[in-house]
Amino acid sequence: MGQTLSEKIISEHCGRQVKPGDLVIADVDAAMVQDGTGPLSVKELEKAGLVQAVHPERTVLFLDHASPSPRSELSNAHNILRSFAARTGVIVSEIGEGVCHQRMVEEFARPGDLLVGADSHTVTSGALGAFATGMGSSDVGFAIALGKVWLRVPETFKIELTGFFKPGVFAKDLMLSVIGHIGADGATYKAMEFLGPVAHTLPMHERFVLSNMAVEAGAKAGLFAADNVTKAYLEDAGRGEDFTALAPDDDAVYEKTFSFDLGEIEPTVSFPHTVDNTRKVGEARGIKIDQAFIGTCSNGRLEDLRIAAEIVKGKKVASGVRFLIVPASRKVYLEAMREGLMETFIEAGGVIQPPGCGPCVGIHQGVLGDGEVCISAQNRNFKGRMGNPEGSIYLASPATVAASALTGKITDPREFL
Repeated sequence: MGQTLSEKIISEHCGRQVKPGDLVIADVDAAMVQDGTGPLSVKELEKAGLVQAVHPERTVLFLDHASPSPRSELSNAHNILRSFAARTGVIVSEIGEGVCHQRMVEEFARPGDLLVGADSHTVTSGALGAFATGMGSSDVGFAIALGKVWLRVPETFKIELTGFFKPGVFAKDLMLSVIGHIGADGATYKAMEFLGPVAHTLPMHERFVLSNMAVEAGAKAGLFAADNVTKAYLEDAGRGEDFTALAPDDDAVYEKTFSFDLGEIEPTVSFPHTVDNTRKVGEARGIKIDQAFIGTCSNGRLEDLRIAAEIVKGKKVASGVRFLIVPASRKVYLEAMREGLMETFIEAGGVIQPPGCGPCVGIHQGVLGDGEVCISAQNRNFKGRMGNPEGSIYLASPATVAASALTGKITDPREFL
């Protein structure tokens, strides 16, 4: 029987052909933690007497969620990770270097990898054809120390993509539509594999959005085949040697297939307080906003900043609106500066923050006030996500966020394109 991408990768890492439902112990290629989850991983390893790393060159500790640290206890958490790195030789991604998931695809994740991270959006690396998944701090800690992890092999949902986006419509709109259709728990512990005639044409930055938000439907992983687009991305990053072609078997068995015609997708908004509470942007038009935010591991990439800059160039943000921009990584930040995008944002009234998670995690740099409304390109909008349960978050594409920043209310980006 043929295998899906997920089944192929897991089989390769446990030395036998697996099927959905199997419990396996698999080898781990790369592992990561971040400053919110990593200190617990370290403490568990210290208790077990396993302060060690099997693959230090592919184990990364990210200081990105509270970056720079806004409080002393978080500064101390950062130091726990720096100390662990000094003892084991693993890599520290320091403050200002960027969001863990963006940095992983820029430098560490490879097609065919089995990658684990103590953060749910670890699934982002699935866009490169890796089986990448989020786990608890203890599981990832022992994966770092022992190079192995246990897994239940997931069933796979096939997300079949046809058609082409109309102008002003982006992968974020598609993924919000997918989640609105499947539900926030509709793919719990499933692998979502994005296939079909159009999947192979999607550029990497669009693939990253889809894989990143697979977990918002509950998925264990969200994968694309590793194809010529993947190869070109890795070659552009100076990592051509990391490429391995990878595709599911033609007779792979999927638990369910969902088909989406990209030509039918409209700019889409998730209303508070669940990601699957989705409606077309026209149904949100006119909702007053206090804050607009572009960034995070879902939509802080160079291509996202380009489309937002195109919309706001030569214009001013609406009075009373805070327009926050957070590049996903230092690499993105530098390129955006070279292209003049940051100057465009600042001239429009935007505020540039250092690469990292920014206000998405609700710790700092954009916490909402009581009753305030934010439209955001981040990936979650549950109650209190941006640090205040009395605030409301609407999710949308960077284009919709930028257009809304100009008008002070949720706006269809096609009015500016």
